[in-house]
Amino acid sequence: MKNVMDLQKMLKTAKEMQDRLQQELAVLRVEGSSGGGMVSLVLDGHKALQSIRIEPEVADKNEIEMLQDLIVAAFNDAAAKVDEALAQKLGGLGGGLKIPGLF
Repeated sequence: MKNVMDLQKMLKTAKEMQDRLQQELAVLRVEGSSGGGMVSLVLDGHKALQSIRIEPEVADKNEIEMLQDLIVAAFNDAAAKVDEALAQKLGGLGGGLKIPGLF
């Protein structure tokens, strides 16, 4: 019976930690940029786009492909930073395990 109680307590603690992490991810803001800062954007901890800034000189209709590439690069930069922040928040929780879908 004691083992069942310990398991329930561990599950409750894990759920509380998960809820806290979800709240932290919702308010986390990470900026990524490309083109020497010509394009920058902000993602939240769930990698949802919050804002984007594009310098006017990059918005040339003859260079639209370059602008698209800069946006993708800025997003990837920010997404990598979100992954890094998440790894730091999780710290030793996973014992160094790489959890699929998180890293």
